[in-house]
Amino acid sequence: MSFKCELKEQPAQPVLSIRARTSVRNLPQVLGNGYGSIIQYICELGENPVGPPFTAYYNMDMENLDIELGFPVAKKLPGKGDINPGEIPGGKLGTCLYTGPYGDEMCHAYGALTNFIIDKGYEPTGVAYEMYLNDPTVTPPSELQTLIVFPLKN
Repeated sequence: MSFKCELKEQPAQPVLSIRARTSVRNLPQVLGNGYGSIIQYICELGENPVGPPFTAYYNMDMENLDIELGFPVAKKLPGKGDINPGEIPGGKLGTCLYTGPYGDEMCHAYGALTNFIIDKGYEPTGVAYEMYLNDPTVTPPSELQTLIVFPLKN
């Protein structure tokens, strides 16, 4: 399996997001509920997301994942309840496009991106982002596209 890995530079991206802890088995429910709440709030504000939903993984403890889930927005917006304004950090990033079902197979893309970054002389910050480029409710699992993004240390 081959993956297209790239280095990119991008500005910081404002987001509205929810920070949560969950086990991997409860992840689909947490993400579904969270994305629904955030979209509803964005609509209440009269705004629209400016990109696909994302999840940031601050650790890889499958029993106690520390995640942030949200949507990019055009400008900093106020938070409400557990929905907070924030940003995806700008700077140099390593990216890898993965096509296929969510789950264990994604580890190969993570490995390819890690090796690519190290080969280029960079070090990841330790946070991993997944941007979900199509809708799993209408897209067959084999065609799901996830952009994996590692912010890099300067």
